[in-house]
Amino acid sequence: MIIKTFDAYSRLSIIEINRLTNFLYEHSGLFRDSKSAIRKAILYAIKDIAGLGGYVFVIQKHHEILGVSVVNKTGMNEYIPENILVYIAVNKKYREKGVAKNLIEYIIKYCKGDISLFINKDNDVLKFFEANGFKERNIEMRLTR
Repeated sequence: MIIKTFDAYSRLSIIEINRLTNFLYEHSGLFRDSKSAIRKAILYAIKDIAGLGGYVFVIQKHHEILGVSVVNKTGMNEYIPENILVYIAVNKKYREKGVAKNLIEYIIKYCKGDISLFINKDNDVLKFFEANGFKERNIEMRLTR
């Protein structure tokens, strides 16, 4: 297994962006966002849209994608973490085989500063993040327009 890192300096092609968008959509389960939202987070990470950028992490074995994560930089610290883990998904065939653990450990080592994430309170993966050092801190409330 290898983990590839993409950002503003290591470009993703349109085909790769579509492949990663579809992967995240397919493997994110019940609490997934739209393909449009997933694509925007990827484009922000690689700075194809205005912003501070971030990272797209892809864990592969041969040419098969096992897992993907998108981290966006916030440009803040102390009151808001420097990074937000926007998406993480593991291929359904490879769950419970350490792929997510390898990916999250890599993200924690690679990203400078604190990392936050938003997760649905009913999502079973909550325990995974707690086991990897994430702690409940705030409740998100959102005004959707």
